[in-house]
Amino acid sequence: MADEDSHSTARNLLSPETTTCRPTCKKPINGTNIKFTFCSLSLQIVLIVLFMVLVDYGDHSLPMLESTGGSAGTATPATKESKETANDISLYYPMFQDVHVMIYIGFGFLMTFLKKYGYGAVGYNFFIASLVTQWGTIVSGCFNQLYSEGKKHIELSIQTLVTAEFAAATVLITYGAVLGKVSRLQLLVIGILEVVFYAINELVAIEFLKFSDAGGSILIHTFGAYFGLALSRVLHSKDAHGSPKEGSNYHSDLFAMIGTVFLWMYWPSFNAALVAPDYVAQHRSVINTYFSLSAACVTTFAISPIFQRRAGKWRMSMVHVQNATLAGGVAIGTASNMSVSPWGALLIGCCAGGLSTVGYAYLTPFLTKYTKTHDTCGVNNLHGMPGILGAIAGAIAAAHANVDKYGSEGLKSLFPAMVGDGRTAKVQAGYQLAGLAVALGIAIIGGIITGFVVRWQIFDPPTREQMYDDEDFWESRAVDLNYNVPTEDDVEAPNAGSSLIVGDDKV
Repeated sequence: MADEDSHSTARNLLSPETTTCRPTCKKPINGTNIKFTFCSLSLQIVLIVLFMVLVDYGDHSLPMLESTGGSAGTATPATKESKETANDISLYYPMFQDVHVMIYIGFGFLMTFLKKYGYGAVGYNFFIASLVTQWGTIVSGCFNQLYSEGKKHIELSIQTLVTAEFAAATVLITYGAVLGKVSRLQLLVIGILEVVFYAINELVAIEFLKFSDAGGSILIHTFGAYFGLALSRVLHSKDAHGSPKEGSNYHSDLFAMIGTVFLWMYWPSFNAALVAPDYVAQHRSVINTYFSLSAACVTTFAISPIFQRRAGKWRMSMVHVQNATLAGGVAIGTASNMSVSPWGALLIGCCAGGLSTVGYAYLTPFLTKYTKTHDTCGVNNLHGMPGILGAIAGAIAAAHANVDKYGSEGLKSLFPAMVGDGRTAKVQAGYQLAGLAVALGIAIIGGIITGFVVRWQIFDPPTREQMYDDEDFWESRAVDLNYNVPTEDDVEAPNAGSSLIVGDDKV
């Protein structure tokens, strides 16, 4: 009889007559949905118009023509051969596809650890990445192609697709800092504004500072992390910390591990994707990243039990395994294509894994308690601090760069300013650190500005009951009648983003 009553209650909750807003909810959900629909569709229409006006295929995507102006398909053998030789689709596409998997599966599933926000984590990741790749193509193209190179239109190639996905990665890192604490309309605005700041930082790096950052330790990871932390600080709410829904369970942690494994497997492609056509450096980038990741993984497993000792038991922490194992890929990014030697890559990975693990154990709760900077996913530990470590490693490697180590062409590929502008190795190292300082400055300022914009009520910030919860915004057949009451199987972890000591998830 009790089972019949509970099923009847569930049916009533799912019936059309039942309001979609809980009694404690303070704002109408329908108005929020309509506003989001209008804004996202309007933005997509604007992007279509911008692509119509500004964007076209690059040379590699156009038909082969005779140099004298022949028609399509009538290229001379010489023209055809040179075109096929120069076309780099077979070179770039495999690594582009690896990066593609990282953005949509890796980042998406890594953030599904929240027990009641899995749809929002992977779903909004899907949405914002698809939006930002379009917007990033426009903004980066305007800065780097129209302004810097003086082209008449933005030319698309596999490289521009990879660059657009790097912009998406930056926004997704920021999303990790505010996961579960912003509405989808706020997230849309965050993505639009952050890409502009990201493109400005990229322009400064390429056009003026001319520092090397193959894997994006500075431009992607450090920038995205500290943009997110500044944003989180401005959006700080006492309701964001201590919610019973801000935690994981057995199944949500297992889903998050899917993201971890995909990211770990494909990270060498992320760091090496745009190093070509310097194939020697690209080879070096894959090897260095592979061993740095391996060392970070071993180090994380080795020291995680030290920080999880309770009741005489030394246990692994899933939050450490999900995140700190990846820190080696972040930290080796800047120096991945440099000659740091295999043992150097291992050392960087060890330092990154240890730094990230300690950060999750001590720094995340410290920032929340004393600076009111709540970091849901701990992006400071996975992307921020390892990114700074990577910038320092890159500066050290740059300080020892010379022709004997890389050859004249290799040195020109890695550090063009050392050849074209006559910089010494020590000066180049200084520019590497200057790039880090500029990235931090633009990220923090940009995050603060964006935070003050999206905190306006017009962007529908979530209520306390809506934080870390899919219920009001995603249709689901699963109804948790006691969504606000922790069960015996759900024991909250001591710090943000930590896994729970669990049994089954009872929904």
